[in-house]
Amino acid sequence: MKYFVLLAGYGELPLWDDLSPEEQEAGMARHHEFGRVCDERPDVSIVIGEALGDGGTATTLRTNARGETTVTDGPFAEAAEHIGGFYLLDAPDLDTVIELCKILPPYEIEIRPVIDVG
Repeated sequence: MKYFVLLAGYGELPLWDDLSPEEQEAGMARHHEFGRVCDERPDVSIVIGEALGDGGTATTLRTNARGETTVTDGPFAEAAEHIGGFYLLDAPDLDTVIELCKILPPYEIEIRPVIDVG
């Protein structure tokens, strides 16, 4: 089963750009540890994982019921949380994903199953 793992906000940490180089290095070490532990498990794989630009770099498309589309700069929702990145994991179950996500820095993490529509 595939799971989308959204890394939003920084929990109780300051924003990434406000961290010292040493604090940024420590955060990256936790991502590397997450990858290492996932690689060591035969039942888990990271399909993809990427860091994202901040909300100021986002473009949002909105289509209304009449089929009219507007394009605006900025994130979809006004939110205090910064969406920092994501992983797409192939794992046997949600409990495994939750266990693995505890390795990551203290983000606000949203996990969603990927639905097979094919």
